[in-house]
Order: sequence, then structure tokens, then C-alpha cells
Amino acid sequence: AFAIHLATRIEGSARDVEDIVHDAFLRAFERLGDLVDPAAFRAWLGSIVVHKVRSRMRRARLLGMLGMGKSSEPVDLDALASPAASPHARAQIAQIYALLQTLPADDRIAWILRSVEGHDLETVAQMTDCSLATVKRRISRAQHFLDGHFVDPTNSEAST
Repeated sequence: AFAIHLATRIEGSARDVEDIVHDAFLRAFERLGDLVDPAAFRAWLGSIVVHKVRSRMRRARLLGMLGMGKSSEPVDLDALASPAASPHARAQIAQIYALLQTLPADDRIAWILRSVEGHDLETVAQMTDCSLATVKRRISRAQHFLDGHFVDPTNSEAST
């Protein structure tokens, strides 16, 4: 469940999640000998899932630029939002994920791991296989973009 949840949150839809998780588990099985600390299995598997999602996102973006890819999959609110979430909250989630889909894969992944999944910066760096400084830059770029483009319809200043 952890791997599926993580891949769905990063992808924004369940379109390719089963394939991604399947590939991640195959890779984990092949590399099981690389796992030094069994207590770190969850983070280790998470980094493999993140790598597989990133590869899929980059390939999809490249194919899209070449005119050979599938059209962008709409955000799957049922997979991302609680059934108890208000229509307003669901609209906000849809808008955030639509904006995230326009970001580079690395910025999007880092922001989701930190802001949606709630991982600390060190864990995000480990899962994305980059330095702490790089993770901070990626999250900052994504947050700056979202701050500049997100429009909250309930905010009275947005309509003036």
C-alpha cells in the first residue's frame, strides 16, 4: 500500500501506478543485496518508487513534446482526496496538481514528498538521490511557482 500510495501522490492519477510499482518491486528484488539496514527498507523502497515515477514522467514529457505521447491524464481526485473532503478542498487539490504537472519532474517530486507526504528534508534528499541543498532549491522553486499561480476562489483579494 505504501508504494502505491506514494506513486499515486506523485503521479496525480492512478493511470500507470500499477506498472510503476510492479517495476519498482522487481528492481527492489534485484537490488535486495544493496539494502544495508533492514530498518531502512521503507525509505529504500520509496527511493526506488520515486526513481521509477521520475523516469515515467520524463519519458511522458519527452514523448509529449515529440507529439507521440498520450494526452495529459486528468487529476484523479478520488485517489488523492479523502471522500470527506469538501468540494472546495477538492477543487484546491485539483488546481494544485494541475499546476504541479507543469513543473519539471524533479521539482514536482521534491515538493510532493515534502509538502504532501510530509517527509523531512533529509529523507526527501535520500529518496531523490540528491543533496540537501538541491532538494531545498527544488522545493523552493516549486513553492514559488505555486505561490505565484495558485488562485483561491474564496480569497476576496483574488477577485479585485
